[in-house]
Amino acid sequence: MTAAASTPADADLRRTPLHDLHVDHGGRMVPFAGYAMPVQYPDGIIAEHKHTRAAAGLFDVSHMGQAILRGDGVLSAFERLVPGDIAGLAPGQMRYTLLLNDAGGIRDDLMATRIEEDGADALFLVVNAACKDADFAHIADALAGAAELEILEDRALLALQGPKAEAALSGLAPDCADLVFLQGADMTVDGTDAYVTRSGYTGEDGFEISIPPGAATALAERLLADEAVAPVGLGARDSLRLEAGLCLYGHDIDETTTPVEAGLAWAVGKRRREEANFPGAETILAQIADGAPRKRVGLLPDGRAPVREGAVIRDAQGEATGTVTSGGFAPTLERPIAMGYVGAAAAEPETRLEIELRGRTVAADVAAMPFVPPNYKRA
Repeated sequence: MTAAASTPADADLRRTPLHDLHVDHGGRMVPFAGYAMPVQYPDGIIAEHKHTRAAAGLFDVSHMGQAILRGDGVLSAFERLVPGDIAGLAPGQMRYTLLLNDAGGIRDDLMATRIEEDGADALFLVVNAACKDADFAHIADALAGAAELEILEDRALLALQGPKAEAALSGLAPDCADLVFLQGADMTVDGTDAYVTRSGYTGEDGFEISIPPGAATALAERLLADEAVAPVGLGARDSLRLEAGLCLYGHDIDETTTPVEAGLAWAVGKRRREEANFPGAETILAQIADGAPRKRVGLLPDGRAPVREGAVIRDAQGEATGTVTSGGFAPTLERPIAMGYVGAAAAEPETRLEIELRGRTVAADVAAMPFVPPNYKRA
């Protein structure tokens, strides 16, 4: 089955370099962050999810924002905007970090990798698709005179995820096997120069491959020719990241949530805490010391019906204590799971809560995350 051609309703959507490949493989295209993206392929979301956990899934993430930040002292300069230890990165090392506002709220979460260009330090940045225009404008404006931002408009980005990802990619890029989780390097992939990181957002081992757009389809087809690799859409990407307890920007985190409330205090580096010179430091450090008024928690609802974003969460006394921010069915666990924010008093694991579900309530237990242990290749 082949997806239908574009209609007037989606004619204004942007297309990634892999758009025609998605259509040819039967991808069901939907609007996402201004792009036409595949939500699933003919085998369906659950099959794609399980295939990624068992073998390797290929995701198109070319809609995400890619950029290079350059300048003398660029590592320290970028620390003006984020709480992570960027200056302490080794060449080729990447870090999950957060763009913050002055109140300590999260503008976006992103990946920053220290790269070298002709012996000079630079940062390779990957940000969320829906936030990329605002992110890049903010970075360029805030660091004007200290660093220069080059937005990589002409790059595709492929994510190959799963326990068989290394075996599938190493035939086309032998050097990929030398990387461990959160490392990146320039390398030749199927005869094309690319930047490859050992990373992803599924909880599985895998890679993200930044490559010129003209080479993206050929590389994807070469990878899909491996019986271990299958195309995977946005639906399974969401269920995989939910099982891994990973935040989705605009749902689980936004400018109203702090890193401490979101369970991301680990992203605030030790040195940065001591220096207290990042946006919102006063609020964030006070919450690290004294606790936040609410916390992001995992939730295990009773029964088989998933609870959805926006559902009210109530404590044992029936009082509203928070809301669900992500919810769905977990194919690996064969049960519904969710994440949400609750008052600190209700955040301990195994706390019994109730969640509103279509005019009734279902009981749920607070659960530690991740729901499914990660499978990263570490040093």
